Amino acid sequence: MKKILSLTEPYATLIKEKKKLVETRSWKTDYRGELYIHASMTKVSKKDLEDNELMSLVENKEMNFGYIICKCNLLDCIYMTEEYVEDIKKNNHQEYICGEYEIGRYAWTLEDITLLEKTIKVKGQLNIWTFYDEYEIMEMMNDIKYGWVDEDKIKHEVVDQTFANNYRLLCPHDTMKYKMGICWDQVELERYYFKAYDSIKTYFIVHYDGKNCPTHTFLTFEKDNKYYWFEHSWEIFRGIHEYSSRKKLLLDVRDKFIKYELNNDYDISKVCLHEYKKPKYQLAVEEFFYHCDEGPYIDLDNDL
Repeated sequence: MKKILSLTEPYATLIKEKKKLVETRSWKTDYRGELYIHASMTKVSKKDLEDNELMSLVENKEMNFGYIICKCNLLDCIYMTEEYVEDIKKNNHQEYICGEYEIGRYAWTLEDITLLEKTIKVKGQLNIWTFYDEYEIMEMMNDIKYGWVDEDKIKHEVVDQTFANNYRLLCPHDTMKYKMGICWDQVELERYYFKAYDSIKTYFIVHYDGKNCPTHTFLTFEKDNKYYWFEHSWEIFRGIHEYSSRKKLLLDVRDKFIKYELNNDYDISKVCLHEYKKPKYQLAVEEFFYHCDEGPYIDLDNDL
């Protein structure tokens, strides 16, 4: 788990290069301790680009838009008084031009700036936010049992004949609260934990057999030019599985679905795979099917 602060460039790089040791904010924080610095995807503003003195501090330095680039220690959060602002302006000109110093704002003082051996590509968020890697997410998911929660918030460990009429898709917080969910629910919890990643995709596979229509949903992500199937709810395949291409990943999941969920009793023309986006919570079974079916159809024999 990492505590992250997203900054626009060139300010993230200024911290990384130890040219800026005070981050100025309009809001205070009580957090103290290890803090990672993330360079947001926002382009350098015209105002900053035209500030030759500011930009000279990062001359010939590469900016890493969309990456966590260094870590530091957040030592203090100081309310800016008139005396504080005047002291910085008079005695620390470089720091002064690297921030926004006004009475009533806050100065976050940083120390022990350390470069990362490897930058981490993620989407930024507001305020101080928390980033979990895939292994930490799997550890957190291990509290969740397979099952479903009905309209009356009664938990069921078995998907029985009452499921079709009484199931409602849980929001992530309810899945955490009840510590239970089928793959549909668990993928939404995974989506919540993976929200900082910019490469996640979620998939719905179904066999339209005219009876039970078995399904499975799962989440994938891309990292360092590799593709990963993140699986928790399907217990026999629980883990993080690596592939050299997205197509190999999806073919493997389909093959396992056919063998272990359909027991090799299937019509390939009725096995459908769709990518789907975040659904509304509290969808009924039929509504969830419709939502997923509306997503792009993946033809594994021709696509990708």
